[in-house]
Amino acid sequence: MQYDKISGFADEIDMSLDVQIENLKKLDIHYVEMRGVDGDNLIYHSDEKVREIKKKLDDAGIALSALGTPLGKIGIEEGFEKHFEEFKRAIEVAHMMDAKNLRMFSFYIPEGENAKWKNAVWERMGRFADYAAANDAVLLHENEKGIYGEMAAECLELMEDFYGDYFKCIFDFANFVQAKQDTLEAYELLKDYIYYIHVKDARLENGMVVPSGYGDGNVEKILRKLFAKGFDGYLSLEPHLFDFKGFENLERGREAIPARNGKVLSGPEAFALSHEALVKILEAS
Repeated sequence: MQYDKISGFADEIDMSLDVQIENLKKLDIHYVEMRGVDGDNLIYHSDEKVREIKKKLDDAGIALSALGTPLGKIGIEEGFEKHFEEFKRAIEVAHMMDAKNLRMFSFYIPEGENAKWKNAVWERMGRFADYAAANDAVLLHENEKGIYGEMAAECLELMEDFYGDYFKCIFDFANFVQAKQDTLEAYELLKDYIYYIHVKDARLENGMVVPSGYGDGNVEKILRKLFAKGFDGYLSLEPHLFDFKGFENLERGREAIPARNGKVLSGPEAFALSHEALVKILEAS
């Protein structure tokens, strides 16, 4: 099948916006989930720089599918007020970029202490959700290793309490695999809430990130199920197939891997390989 709403984390191509645009155009991709760009996360750039980025993207015919923010990716024991100011700034930047979707997380929790910290998570997520609703922004919660919403059951709890026009679910295959969560089980729990997909796969035996369809994430099966339900959201490529700038801040304690014939891939090669693997799955769907 043909699918037009393919996006991706283009900082895995390169941190340079010009190089990101060049390679997205080569792949005929018209959306980006913007995280790192020209030296920093988008939300930390000045208004002037944000406007410059927006103009370059507009000129290239590329729009944002979401802001790949680090919001909620702090320890639950850390102070929140400074982080909440960053959250408000992120929504300002989203409006400047003509985007509404912001990827976010539900806080790192000490191992085995979800019950202890649940109320604190809910208080913070409630503040996020209320502010997003008041400011016409959509929060996309990503399942991530080590956060409250690492496993599908906890993601479901969050969705049952917060899901709505301004709070929705990202489904990340590889993150579930690395958390030892069966992805088909996760899909069945979350299928009514999934709004956005992060396209990467992983192997259960060692957590190794691999191109989609080459791991244990059941990527093709779940995409087929989603399309049968009428899913028409973004499929956002997140290769994690090489050691791109900033990787150490995203994958705690894990190394990126070579992806083809033992050859360490460049950013453009890794992104193109991730895209190729997704296209093959879509063509078979």
